[in-house]
Amino acid sequence: MKRNFKILAVVLLMAVASCSFTTKKFDDPNKDKLLIDLITYVLNQGHYDAKDINDSFSANVYEDFLEDLDPSKRFFYAEDVEEFNKYKKQIDDQIKAKNIDFFNLAYARLGKRMEEARSMYKEILSQPFDFTEEETINTDYDNLEYVSSKEEMRKRWKEQLKFNTLITYYDLKQDEKKKKEKDSSYEMKSDAELEKEARETTMSNIDRYYDFTDDLEREDYFSVYINSIVEEFDPHTFYFAPQDKDRFDIAMSGKLEGIGARLIKENDNITITEVISGGPAWRSEQISEGDVILKVKQEDEKEAVSIAGMRLDDAVDLIKGPKDTKVTLTVRKKVMGNIEEITLTRDVIEIEETYAKASLVEKEGRKFGVINLPKFYFDMENYEERNAASDIQQDIIRLKKEGMEGLVLDLRNNGGGSLKTVVDIAGMFIEKGPIVQVKSNGQRKEVLKDEDPQVLWDGPLVILVNELSASASEILAAAMQDYKRAIVIGSKQTYGKGTVQNVIDLNRWLRNNDMGDMGALKITTQKFYRVNGGSTQLEGVKSDVVVPDRYSFVDIGEKDQENPLPWDKIDAADYDIWDGYVGYEEAIEASKKRMSQNEQLKLIEENAKWVKEQSEDSSYPLNYEVYAKEAEREKQKAKEFDAIKDYKTDLTYNSLPYEEELFVNDTVLKEKRQRWHESLSKDVYMEEAINLLSDMKMNNITRNKVAGVERKKVKN
Repeated sequence: MKRNFKILAVVLLMAVASCSFTTKKFDDPNKDKLLIDLITYVLNQGHYDAKDINDSFSANVYEDFLEDLDPSKRFFYAEDVEEFNKYKKQIDDQIKAKNIDFFNLAYARLGKRMEEARSMYKEILSQPFDFTEEETINTDYDNLEYVSSKEEMRKRWKEQLKFNTLITYYDLKQDEKKKKEKDSSYEMKSDAELEKEARETTMSNIDRYYDFTDDLEREDYFSVYINSIVEEFDPHTFYFAPQDKDRFDIAMSGKLEGIGARLIKENDNITITEVISGGPAWRSEQISEGDVILKVKQEDEKEAVSIAGMRLDDAVDLIKGPKDTKVTLTVRKKVMGNIEEITLTRDVIEIEETYAKASLVEKEGRKFGVINLPKFYFDMENYEERNAASDIQQDIIRLKKEGMEGLVLDLRNNGGGSLKTVVDIAGMFIEKGPIVQVKSNGQRKEVLKDEDPQVLWDGPLVILVNELSASASEILAAAMQDYKRAIVIGSKQTYGKGTVQNVIDLNRWLRNNDMGDMGALKITTQKFYRVNGGSTQLEGVKSDVVVPDRYSFVDIGEKDQENPLPWDKIDAADYDIWDGYVGYEEAIEASKKRMSQNEQLKLIEENAKWVKEQSEDSSYPLNYEVYAKEAEREKQKAKEFDAIKDYKTDLTYNSLPYEEELFVNDTVLKEKRQRWHESLSKDVYMEEAINLLSDMKMNNITRNKVAGVERKKVKN
């Protein structure tokens, strides 16, 4: 949607210029105040459904911000909230006046209360818990009252810490029993030893939480406040602080420039948790998982910088850098503990999990292709770089070369991405025609079309979806369903996100800005519609063959979010139904019949209902005997569902020849593909998708027609 982004950018640029948005115009040059003013202006000018910032808006921001700061209600007191309450209907006025008094008060009070709680949890965990007491804990924090005294706060902390410790204590006791069963000579640890070990584990977990929050700065909390404001417009409008914008770009493109390692901060140490296959660190063979980075030196600097105790984000900023630049790391090796200096040349690293992957499966002498697409990725700076459409094209060509007779496109858990990649991918399966309709507020609709009459794959097509297939995934599934080009298998409906977002760099609206990077705003600017005129907003895409899954009874769709935009409908576009199938409806009915009789799916549905029941229970015992009995009942119930993970199809999946060649030097990639294939071999949904491909018969007369021959016409 680059073209629409440019239109919005021009409109906003003209509006902002006319208001002379420049840091010199503000009496108070405070960055936070400028950020609020700028963001609310852009929202009011550019959002698809701009909200009135009034008392009602203010109250919602107030509630959301307090919940974000203290979701378990273990920091703020009732007296704090009473003090905050005077701002409940004033936030709208403060936004307009560029006033951040409420944020300043809440932020300062949170810091104070967290320090008080720090000594409290350490004191509580210094003494053994009595698991014989008849106590319970209520984990429905939304409906808990704020405490009125330090005694009540201590009781709340004690309950939460005791519950966490009880869970670990139970697990440790079970482990001891297993060791004794395995070796009768094993001397089991005492209950007192296990209780102490469980408490130490809880202490370590809370310490880690505080280590994380200690690294947060005021601007991190201010980002939370900003998002409490912008998310009142809709669930997908979001403010990116500068580093968050970098992460978003990486997620969308699957690329980053650096050494190719994932890091974590543990006990003030920056530790490598994964070496990314193909990156500089991996190629060097000198860096391993578990190594600790002590210092970082740039090639144009004489001295190395110690990163011990540094914020993780700051350490990452030092380590990553442009392609072909050098960085020297002082590393303490995990195995020997020796310290080494390692110089690496930074490069562009492709995160393999981001990208499409393909496999070939054989069933009764026939070959079928499977393509898994995690997201509709693209390079935000240059679309012509690697993107989802170009990769899918290559995979289809390779699968055809191997004799593919039908294709499964797996969009499960795909949260979306680029609209352009959707149009390009859809065009591979149909002749010319509309793919999606897009409408801006108050503007005429725009129809995005496939203009290329060539059809890359004209054989059987099945699309797999679930409740987490969203946005761009829904566009592609809907288009193929409306054209009757593919049969959609999956959940009752997909996620239901029918809106388009654009990411706007906030720095471009400022002149003479000397306050640093202002970040970016992801803003909802449009709604999209199926070619039949219906919106996927809230309703999603209804599967042709509905199958239960683990999400069937969980509230995770757009309709379950706060402030979603409404469903609506526009006129249909003119499009040509695909008439390349014979017995299309019969194939769907045969699949439905198989699925209704499938014992594995019945078991999955029962399990989903059980999980739903468990999630609704918010009261738990703090007495060990009672907890152990309930845990044992749950364990026995869980055994009834063991067959779900033990399920095995008779299908074997194989990588394409080009990947087999890569495996010679890339054992990490080989292992990832083996794990994927093992998962597919146990996948009842993929099994049915392959069965459905076997049933789908093609109209060979249609397949042999040249592009442009008139088809059945769908009228408005």
